[in-house]
Amino acid sequence: MAKQQSPAEIMRNLAIGYWVARLIHVAAKLRLADLLGKGSRTVEDLATAAGVQPEPLYRILRALASVGIFTETKGRRFKLTLLAGTLQTGISGSMHAWALMINDTWGWDSWKELLYGVKTGEVPFLKAHGVPIFEYLKKHPEDLEVFGESMTSISQIENPAVAAAYKFSGIRTLVDVAGGHGSLLATILKANPRLQGVLFDRSPVIARAESDRHMTAKGITERCRLESGDFFDAVPKGGDAYLMKYILHDWNDEACVKILTNCRAAMNEKGKVLVVDNVIAPGNDPSWGKLLDIQMLIIGGRERTKQEFAALFAAARLKLTRVIPTKCSLSIVEGIPV
Repeated sequence: MAKQQSPAEIMRNLAIGYWVARLIHVAAKLRLADLLGKGSRTVEDLATAAGVQPEPLYRILRALASVGIFTETKGRRFKLTLLAGTLQTGISGSMHAWALMINDTWGWDSWKELLYGVKTGEVPFLKAHGVPIFEYLKKHPEDLEVFGESMTSISQIENPAVAAAYKFSGIRTLVDVAGGHGSLLATILKANPRLQGVLFDRSPVIARAESDRHMTAKGITERCRLESGDFFDAVPKGGDAYLMKYILHDWNDEACVKILTNCRAAMNEKGKVLVVDNVIAPGNDPSWGKLLDIQMLIIGGRERTKQEFAALFAAARLKLTRVIPTKCSLSIVEGIPV
């Protein structure tokens, strides 16, 4: 029977969470899960394949195995676990890109400024990099590419749940605002054969989406139009619903009202906005949204409560009609014009 940990031991382990995060990042960088995809290998064989030294690699794999990522067997051999398997590339449910992006240097540098942000009320990312996050990514295309892939990877967990939670049958044209590579829109279109889609994002993102597997899939290409632009200027006109997943949480209230106002101006007479975000609930239960909210604090955005969404909608002349839970952590916040 495992020994029950004291509060001090629990706190000790929580405080070193970044150790595990960095170990996962190194494993993703070296593509160790891919190298073990066909079965167990010795650490010496793995080190040669990865182009690293066997002794430090052994210590890294041993540490990861202690938290359920990889398993060590006889002869200093290692094999995949279910957790380690998610770090493989090119598989359904891969978290490889997420593990790369969320632990990359540019993100860590901004987290170092969290205390500065708490003391001053300023945006930690701006202190670390001198520009907002999306301007930074625009200037660093390699980081932008990994960021896009990471959003697609985490969306594999969420998109089916979002598509299943809402009845799209009364909608003819769905505009996905800042929809990235189109993974959510493609999932919804696949589940609703009569629905037409518009994928809208900045021109560099749309350029990559044009060749992405989601937008080039059979049955999707002919039903989806791709448009580029800036949602602070305008969004495509004539939609019956305007979908925004993980968008409003990136921005402060003033920016969100501008985005929502542009959606309201563009939609059909009986149009809707569908905001897909975490909706923060009261209480102390474990919450992915409350932790993600600190990442948003770092970059100048926030996760919101139902009341805070209602206030944003009202400022954009929209009415919050309902909050629809999904089978993932996200909810769909629906609004209509008033």
